[in-house]
Amino acid sequence: MLSQSQIDDYNRVGAIVVPDVLSPDEVARLRRVTDAFVERSRAVTTHTDIFDLEETHTPAQPRVRRIKAPHLHDPAYAALVRHPGIIAVLRALWGPNIRFDTAKLNLKSAGFGAAVEWHQDWAFYPHTNDDLAAVGVMMDDMELANGPLLIVPGSHKGPVYDHHAGGRFCGAMDPAGCGVDFAGAIPLTGRAGSITVHHVRAVHGSAVNTSNKDRRLLLFQFRAGDAWPLVNAPRDIAAFDALMVAGEPTLEPRLTAVPVRLPLPPADHQGSIYENQKGLANRYFNVPGTLQPVP
Repeated sequence: MLSQSQIDDYNRVGAIVVPDVLSPDEVARLRRVTDAFVERSRAVTTHTDIFDLEETHTPAQPRVRRIKAPHLHDPAYAALVRHPGIIAVLRALWGPNIRFDTAKLNLKSAGFGAAVEWHQDWAFYPHTNDDLAAVGVMMDDMELANGPLLIVPGSHKGPVYDHHAGGRFCGAMDPAGCGVDFAGAIPLTGRAGSITVHHVRAVHGSAVNTSNKDRRLLLFQFRAGDAWPLVNAPRDIAAFDALMVAGEPTLEPRLTAVPVRLPLPPADHQGSIYENQKGLANRYFNVPGTLQPVP
């Protein structure tokens, strides 16, 4: 599934786009299911166990920014947890033993989809080693105008940045004080049916969708079979091993010399990353549709 050149790019940049992993029929099914979920959101007025809503959501004009744990709510999403094309990509990067973690579907509707401030996934869930990645399934064509993922190349080899504000975890980096050159970020664009893979330590974010095109990205978190969480450690080993999607589990975690910051004390604003990031004082994506940093 991956060429050596693609593997080298992932190791160098911290992210790759793999085209045409899903068929047009698979993409069409995901869109139909997602449209039905958005229609269902008309019945809710606040965040639920399934829906994370835009601030401007109303029953008359439903605006969903995230469907939580979609793999638990419809078989079309669940089928991708073990999609052979996705698993083949991960095995090419990490070897035979792959464990699933969880999933989320981020929706950026045309004209208003919310930004996500710069962060590293590693700040939320450090493990004993950093062979972890998020796989993004493009349900729509992703272009710069509709808010694709933006990755700072090579940042997965650098430090773990502070994701705290006012002494509490907020799930975002302070763009005015972290010293990262965000102007060098590259967009992960591609056709619907392509996937993105970004390293757990890669600095990334995404701007507001100001285009007339939707941008729906279905994100699956995976980890090597010998990567064990340092927070929220598994208590039910049978359930943890049931998350293996390829290869065999192990009772011998692999420990590597990777930097760690714990996401504690927890965020004042609990819920999704959108809620966590309300604690951030300085924002990078402060002008909708631009990459203008704060002064």
